[in-house]
Amino acid sequence: MVIEITNYYALPGSVEAVLAQRRLATEIRAQLGLPPGRIFRKLEGAGPDVRWECVFDSREDYERDMAARGASGEFARARQEMHTLLERFERHLQEEAE
Repeated sequence: MVIEITNYYALPGSVEAVLAQRRLATEIRAQLGLPPGRIFRKLEGAGPDVRWECVFDSREDYERDMAARGASGEFARARQEMHTLLERFERHLQEEAE
């Protein structure tokens, strides 16, 4: 199992726009036949304003997902727009520790 975690640190005043853009990207994923993942919003404390997580059965499934996103012009536009709203972006790939 592989988990992709993306952390979005919004520019001041842009949290709602970041959340809306992440929801749009999730809709595009669904149109591409990809799993939607889960969106989280910060309630308090340090850390990203918005976080997205998606679980894949294997590294190969993750790579196929990345390829599908990479081939989508619509997803690329959504990604590009997202980066105009951010101070910082992080992508982490993790696996379950046994």
